[in-house]
Amino acid sequence: MKVILNQDVPNLGELGDVKDVAAGYARNFLLPRGQAFPFSPSVVKMFETRKAEIEARKAEKRKLSGDLKTRLEAEELVLDMPAGPNGKLFGGVSNATIADELVKKGLDVDRKKIEVPGRLIKSVGTYKLNIRLYEKDEAVLKLVVKGHVEKAQSPVKTEAPRRKRHEEAEPAPVVETVAQPEPAAEAEAQE
Repeated sequence: MKVILNQDVPNLGELGDVKDVAAGYARNFLLPRGQAFPFSPSVVKMFETRKAEIEARKAEKRKLSGDLKTRLEAEELVLDMPAGPNGKLFGGVSNATIADELVKKGLDVDRKKIEVPGRLIKSVGTYKLNIRLYEKDEAVLKLVVKGHVEKAQSPVKTEAPRRKRHEEAEPAPVVETVAQPEPAAEAEAQE
């Protein structure tokens, strides 16, 4: 089924794009949410009148993407992670970790657009990551993963208290309980 997108839809297209999608996807998802209109001459006319607005929006996205690309490529992201003496990280560096660090530096990048080799970095080193931006634009981010060895405190040897034998064990405290008469029995006794 042919549709014209009314807004940007991830993994499908942008506002004003004409797409051929499965009928069920259009009927059950895109159309009820107002994300697309069925392709028809009247809808095409409506989008022709909005063409200048759509192109201005796309040009703005291209400009922002270009600015973000220059900032990302000028940036060197350094992460200090706990690691063993052989350089293997305790845990790993994922695209979510990188996105969080970029946000701290004022760069807002969706974590799904960061391509980490092997989905997880597990050792110390220098890496080049591809970040997908608008359209076919990509930025290359230099990532330096440094490891620090956490010094474990030397265990202090203390003697554990020895268990007492059964005969030597202290007896459990005795708790005295006073039997309370039942309320029904009290009422009969008073009569």
